[in-house]
Amino acid sequence: MFDCLYVMLLFVLLVGAFGAEEDTALCEILGSPEFPLLSKEGDITIGGVFSIHSQISSPPLTFTDAPEPLKCSRINFREFRFAQTMMFAIEEINNSSSLLPNISIGYKIFDGCGSNLPSTRAVMGLINGPERTLEKTCSSHLSVHAIISHFATCACLSNKKEYPSFFRTIPSDYHQSRALAKLVKHFGWTWVGAVRSDNDYGNNGMATFITAASQEGVCIEYSEAISRTDPSEQVTRVVRVIQSGSARVLVAFLAQGEMEILLEEALKQNLTGLQWVGSESWITAGHLATKGYSRILTGSLGFTIRKSKITGLREFLLQVNPSQDPYNNLLREFWEATFGCSLQSSPHGQTQCSGSERLQDIKNPFTDVSELRISNNVYKAVYAVAYAMHNMLKCGQSGEAKLSYLQFIMLYTQYFPHEHISVFHVSHSDSAECSRCQLEYWSNEDHSQCVPKVIEFLSYGETMGVLLTAFSLFGASLTLVVSCVFFWFRHTPLVKASNFELSFLLLFSLTLCFLCSLTFIGRPSEWSCMLRHTAFGITFALCMSCILAKTIAVVIAFKAKRPANTVPQCSAPFQRTSVLSCTLLQVLVCLLWLTLAPPFPYKNTAHATERIILECDLGSPIGFWAVLGYIGLLAVLCFILAFLARKLPDNFNEAKFITFSMLIFCAVWVTFIPAYVSSPGKFTVAVEIFAILASSFGLLFCIFAPKCYILLLKPEKNTKKHMMGRN
Repeated sequence: MFDCLYVMLLFVLLVGAFGAEEDTALCEILGSPEFPLLSKEGDITIGGVFSIHSQISSPPLTFTDAPEPLKCSRINFREFRFAQTMMFAIEEINNSSSLLPNISIGYKIFDGCGSNLPSTRAVMGLINGPERTLEKTCSSHLSVHAIISHFATCACLSNKKEYPSFFRTIPSDYHQSRALAKLVKHFGWTWVGAVRSDNDYGNNGMATFITAASQEGVCIEYSEAISRTDPSEQVTRVVRVIQSGSARVLVAFLAQGEMEILLEEALKQNLTGLQWVGSESWITAGHLATKGYSRILTGSLGFTIRKSKITGLREFLLQVNPSQDPYNNLLREFWEATFGCSLQSSPHGQTQCSGSERLQDIKNPFTDVSELRISNNVYKAVYAVAYAMHNMLKCGQSGEAKLSYLQFIMLYTQYFPHEHISVFHVSHSDSAECSRCQLEYWSNEDHSQCVPKVIEFLSYGETMGVLLTAFSLFGASLTLVVSCVFFWFRHTPLVKASNFELSFLLLFSLTLCFLCSLTFIGRPSEWSCMLRHTAFGITFALCMSCILAKTIAVVIAFKAKRPANTVPQCSAPFQRTSVLSCTLLQVLVCLLWLTLAPPFPYKNTAHATERIILECDLGSPIGFWAVLGYIGLLAVLCFILAFLARKLPDNFNEAKFITFSMLIFCAVWVTFIPAYVSSPGKFTVAVEIFAILASSFGLLFCIFAPKCYILLLKPEKNTKKHMMGRN
């Protein structure tokens, strides 16, 4: 329907421009001029046409007498919300100090009633205003500077030669129709029926679908058309065709008005058992599922318009009240239809409205803002016009002559992301131009120029970076303190039993583990990206190798049948060899990773449109997970051996503490994997640092805290007899 609206507008313009060139008489409108249902004065006026009513009277056309005025009835709450959304956006802009300052925007909202005749009158009202006598061209000065016409999805409007002033912010129905054909093919439905609205929207959309379906190997059993102005017999016939057909899949390329008419007749004829595939016009209309049609439409498929949230819209909608404009018939009609009452005394016993009823207590398509799809598009379209006006006026152009290039903007408002607005320019020919910003830039608030995007990475200057750095340095310092304690008590039985050499090597590796987390903080560079993952992998492999060697030493010490004092000397070469070989294997994996596909700094622009996330690309995910997997393998081996040796006879059985430390270590890194995968931007790095620090602190406290406790606070237990469990 709104596709036809734009074609009508263009026709009127052409007739006005060329049809009365030789006529010097003034042009006079026959009949009464069309007035907007909602209006507000402003320096700039934006027009809008919405199907605020869904039914229209059909006066007899005798061509001898003037036809009776068209009467629209049955208010459409959903479309009325669209109109109020336009008013809300204009109200926001008028209250803005940065967008169009000192310039007010007004509006003129007409009712198209979803039909050609009232839509034509709405077009005339938008172009000419309320004047009865016009200039000789049958077109006075335009009453609006831009027109917002939602749902104008017809592919025919993409022809810029025929419709140069039509701007589209979403792909046309050409793309939706082809996508529907692929959707049908995807589910293996090769025998389908088709029904469409008998207008440009339905006819063009269905024609494209049928062409695309035939290319996909899908056959069409029948293709029927209906219009809301058709006699009931036509709709009944179409439903009978669908009922008698053998196709169990029905593709309905229908406007919402025709869809409701079709469903009414489908209920009468008990039409069930069909798989419905729908166009965007009705597929998300929630009220269709609550009006008794659910048993017909269950399982319907289709492509939807992106939904969004509009801050403050619900509060604005709930303030709508007849008291805002006591003389506005539309507000009174809306109030009476919403609450089922009458604002005037009714002789038929209808409930009297007080005017103080609460919209907060009502749930209908007007108050429901949970699925803001088309409303969001109307909202974005108003802002697009405002930004265009703002930039034009900012360039120093003023006056009606300079406004000409925006006077007939028709915006289709179904998907308008911020970055697609980019930057508006006025061209060396007074035409509107929009240039997309480069990948590392985006438009400023008023869309007058491209500005660099914010570059995001985990830096030392932010709070999170400072905290992580502090914990890292604290852990490294604490490990050095423990090393000093162990060195001071190196000749005592406890330190000797703990294997002095391995303990110091383990403390050294833990110090490196704490410090390697610092390589993850700061602006990523080539060397830091390569260092952070390899340093992490090698230091933790060294750490796990030391713990594994200590665990094996404990098991050998208690399982060997030789004298106890000979076991450490015999196992020492084995311990050194095992630590060295296990660590060298990780070094080899890291060298292969750095040689074949090393990590490198990467600018991630896909995650967020307003900023660039500077991060380290792994280069080879296989290399990263191989390094992490090898550390996990060593940890599992340590845990198994320590668990088996946890009950060996010793007052100070180190295997118990190793078992507990491995439980913490494994728990940290198991929870790390889903957190690492799901964390966005710099938080991915923060999660990895947290896992490094948490596991390092866990190893330090579980293995060395009990020993330091005895060394410093319980020296009487630091004897060989106590260690061996001899009283």
